[in-house]
Amino acid sequence: MIRQTLPHRHRARHWIGVAVLLLLLVPAAAPATPPREPWFPRADALPPPEEPIVRVQTVAQLLDAVAGARPGTTILVADGHYRLPRYAEIAADRVTLRGESGNRHAVVLDGAESRHIELLGIRNASGVTIADLTVQNVVANAIKINNDTPVHGVTVRNCVLRNVWQRGVKSVRSPELKTRSGVIEHCLFYNDRPKRFDDDPHDTPENFGGNYVGAIDLMDAVDWRIRDNVFVGIQGRTRTGRGAVFVWFESAGGVIERNIIIDCDQGIALGNAHRPDGTPFHAAGMTVRNNVITRAPMNPLFLAYTRDIRLVHNTVYDPENPRRRSLRIFGPNPGLHVAGNLIAGFDMRRERSEDEARFEHNVVDRGLAEVFRSPASGDLRLAPAAAGRLPRIPRSPHAAADVAGAPRSNPTFPGAAGAPEDR
Repeated sequence: MIRQTLPHRHRARHWIGVAVLLLLLVPAAAPATPPREPWFPRADALPPPEEPIVRVQTVAQLLDAVAGARPGTTILVADGHYRLPRYAEIAADRVTLRGESGNRHAVVLDGAESRHIELLGIRNASGVTIADLTVQNVVANAIKINNDTPVHGVTVRNCVLRNVWQRGVKSVRSPELKTRSGVIEHCLFYNDRPKRFDDDPHDTPENFGGNYVGAIDLMDAVDWRIRDNVFVGIQGRTRTGRGAVFVWFESAGGVIERNIIIDCDQGIALGNAHRPDGTPFHAAGMTVRNNVITRAPMNPLFLAYTRDIRLVHNTVYDPENPRRRSLRIFGPNPGLHVAGNLIAGFDMRRERSEDEARFEHNVVDRGLAEVFRSPASGDLRLAPAAAGRLPRIPRSPHAAADVAGAPRSNPTFPGAAGAPEDR
């Protein structure tokens, strides 16, 4: 048998061609699977839309519909992957932008090919709703609330914010106008991996070191509700990123409740250790209740320059926190009430804070792993063992229901879960 051989240069071309063919035949790596757990909060379906309705199924139609939306319009987006080439802004009252099928994973607005660092914005408009869709691969802000113009009554509902390298939802500094009565609910915020320098050219070794990343960042926000959201893996390059929920700069009123935060650099932060001259407070008159935070190496809970904050019936699991933190309280925080929290971790720390604060019925113990269903996965529902380990405490009047929305008995268990579950 005579074996025919190719000249050297032809053999090289031959094998290059084979390699290219193999690359074409091998399927591309699948994107990271969205975090899904049966115990995550789930949104009810929105009611059917009312006229006028605009249906879109292409990028061009979507951009035209947003730009030309009249007050009261509902834009229904068909299932599909929409690679937006630029930023799109809603600028009319009571506009709704929503996925038509209701499946938030099936309508994907992708900023990977956009020439702008922000993808969706709201300007000079009230009553806007964004729902039932995914916004992903954004350098800066996925949903930007431009409250340097009047923007009130915004609802972000049942959305996925994925691989957003600065903020998933962002409002700006605007002490004169503020943004009022917003809702962020039943959303999933997650990144496939920690942030890298090449994700964001504005985050450099000279400023933030690749750690300028968070999920919700609200400034000058009044009477907002942040509830029933899930945050997973919002992490900076060196694990010193910003809060999953970060509210500051004279924000006031509202409730942060029933959120699940897993493996994010920071959990819930009201305020900042930096307070510019002329800023009287960062956050005031807010209730933070029934939130569940697992492993947040910077700060599971953080308060700085606040007034009259109620921090009640939250659960933290972080017994190996590298900074030995659970609740960090910085600077003056008059009127602070911390009650009924369950902390499987380090004791609460006060820095430069000498206010008369009320601490009642909190349980702090690093050795509580067995009282939870599955702390490794972030499932901090109470296991049957909790009945023998945890005390019964008075129910806070600010948390009559638990993390699942069930009425809380009185006395009750500390933390977000109202009682142990048998299964």
